[in-house]
Amino acid sequence: MAPSDKAGPAQDQVILVLNAGSSSIKFAVFDRDLNETIRGLTAEIGSGGFIDVDGNRRALPLPDHKSALAAVLEELTQRGYAVERLWAAAHRVVHGGRKLSEPVRLTPDSLAEIASCTPLAPLHNPHNLAAIEALATIRPELPQFASFDTAFHTTNPDVATRYAIPRMMETKGIRRYGFHGLSYASMVARLPEVSGAGLPSRLLGFHLGNGASLCAIHNGKSVATTMGYSPLDGLTMGTRSGGIDANAVLRLVEDNGLERTKSILNYESGLLGLSGGKSDMRRLMLDPSADSAFAIEHFCYWSVRHAGSLIAAMGGVDVIAFTGGIGENASAVRADLCRGLEWAGIVMDPDANHHNAARLHADTSKVGVWVVPAEEERMIAQDALQFMAI
Repeated sequence: MAPSDKAGPAQDQVILVLNAGSSSIKFAVFDRDLNETIRGLTAEIGSGGFIDVDGNRRALPLPDHKSALAAVLEELTQRGYAVERLWAAAHRVVHGGRKLSEPVRLTPDSLAEIASCTPLAPLHNPHNLAAIEALATIRPELPQFASFDTAFHTTNPDVATRYAIPRMMETKGIRRYGFHGLSYASMVARLPEVSGAGLPSRLLGFHLGNGASLCAIHNGKSVATTMGYSPLDGLTMGTRSGGIDANAVLRLVEDNGLERTKSILNYESGLLGLSGGKSDMRRLMLDPSADSAFAIEHFCYWSVRHAGSLIAAMGGVDVIAFTGGIGENASAVRADLCRGLEWAGIVMDPDANHHNAARLHADTSKVGVWVVPAEEERMIAQDALQFMAI
């Protein structure tokens, strides 16, 4: 039997989820019961390339996103999930602006709206659109859907999203949007399953990874978050500076020019800049140098400081939840953050934290502390499934 003829799930059971980033395409396949059957990614697009499917990695030349998507589709075909067998495709789109505040079925109108948001996410939305258009070319009748990383934060009040700038600038889209919304939406859905209790009234979410943010979630709705107009604001991140005074940015532009400043703030700062070359938290924690120790301290200090601000936005906190690569795996970072928040009533169970348990708080803690695995792709598939069920 040829690989492309392998038996696979029936066409009406398979949803392909694509998450196209600036240098990678993550993908996953779900059945209609939201069971994940395949997970993988193509990465280092434009600078070498590899594909990894279910932990099996091999080098592959990937000069651009078109070749990366072709590699994904070929891999899926080899595993019995040819495009012709798909029931639907669902995409993570980083920026939906003000209008796209919930998942949509992709139409010419919604695609035009996504394209209009490209100036707000120039490193992401074009690649999201390219994947959508490529699939439409291969199989025009395939239903495609989009879920937006900004949508979860559209419930933030105006006082939280408006910058103190003239209205004419605000009407051009200069405002706080917030990101990692799909991760926080997944956290809201999954936390009751993990904790065995109802959703807390005041939940502080920590999405900690190479990109990092916090979100104040009141009665299931975002009311404040640390990222703003772009994913650059807020916490110290892997290569992003986090919050920085606007006049300091203007000085950098004067000294280095606009394009060089963009590169410095987005790709050469954060943990990488502080440590002198390391952006991965695992490497930093293994490095005994003073620079690496300071980078970790900086990450934790600003996470705690922003956490205090978001707790104030909710008028207190009932539960905090960690997700993302650092949030789920870096026990020392979690311990440091919880020590910094003991004033809020947190008492951590050190043994539970050391063993990466789901519940991290002690019985005497006034605030619950949980680890909730990130499931953004499943959230996107669930959004699509709701449309397909209509």
